Amino acid sequence: MSTDPTPLGPIAASALGKVAVLMGGTSAERAISLMSGGGVLAALQSLGVDAQAFDPAERDLSELKRLGIDRCFIALHGRHGEDGTVQGALELLGIPYTGSGVMASAVAMDKVMTKRIWLAEGLPTPRHVWLPPGEHGIDQVCRVPAQLGLPLIVKPPREGSSIGVTKVTASDDVDRQMQDAVALAAKYDADVLCEEFITGEEVTCPVIGEGAEAHALPVIRIRAPEGAYDYQNKYFTDAVQYQCPSGLPEAEEREIQRLALASYRALGCRGWGRADLMIRATDRQPFLLEMNTSPGMTSHSLVPMSARSIGMGYDQLCLLIVSQARLDAPPSAARPVTAAVA
Repeated sequence: MSTDPTPLGPIAASALGKVAVLMGGTSAERAISLMSGGGVLAALQSLGVDAQAFDPAERDLSELKRLGIDRCFIALHGRHGEDGTVQGALELLGIPYTGSGVMASAVAMDKVMTKRIWLAEGLPTPRHVWLPPGEHGIDQVCRVPAQLGLPLIVKPPREGSSIGVTKVTASDDVDRQMQDAVALAAKYDADVLCEEFITGEEVTCPVIGEGAEAHALPVIRIRAPEGAYDYQNKYFTDAVQYQCPSGLPEAEEREIQRLALASYRALGCRGWGRADLMIRATDRQPFLLEMNTSPGMTSHSLVPMSARSIGMGYDQLCLLIVSQARLDAPPSAARPVTAAVA
């Protein structure tokens, strides 16, 4: 397993052509996307790249052709940005884009489908119960704690940034907790995912590249106040502590990197991504939670933090990612820039 980053070297900004940074969009993560996109845009422009902002919520994607855009950096998060829909539109327009293709983006966005693939590949992920539309009644919902134990997590399977997530704990009103948690998740998704809660440490591991050439970056250890690694603490406070290097035993770090790579490859991801995991306290067993195919690029984001620990600055990271933009097919229509980043 290779865990070294792509070697750095000079690259001419002019080789990238005109770049559109897609940001904003219509998902519940719009505000975070605007923060990510703003950072990426400033970084690319500082390196001399002919880059401009493009918000699909305000402009039709067909304008990208009229503007003569040569490639897109997708800084969209959530629905209609990270779920294969924008990727499919860019395929039809013939404009190369960053990150995973249509299928991998769609599958990774759906945590239920992701789990099915990981389980088929023998990769560890917490036990779960899927509640599809029509099965949100009190009888189905209140049976879940007996199946998964308590505490457990209830979430919309096609949202990110901890939106619509509830931790259900043991108490006299657990039935009410479950009903409220499912009702909240159902505001964001027709399906609801209930998941075994893994007590332990939260970690994340970015991956860059494709296939056999993909590389896992250093693991980040996440220490949130009272375990509340929620939307507010992720993006708008400094209460969360991040350790990178992680300080984990070398064998644990290597195993997490191995699982991150295996999970990324199993889903067919490319370009870049970030696997989130929990390490169970009782036996130090890591469990895969989700794969992010368009990770955040804000001041609090984790991929830049991991890259920085090996000497790759934010600007360099943005340039490396956009240099690898391509289409699903035909490959010859969207060859990545082969030189790496200065």
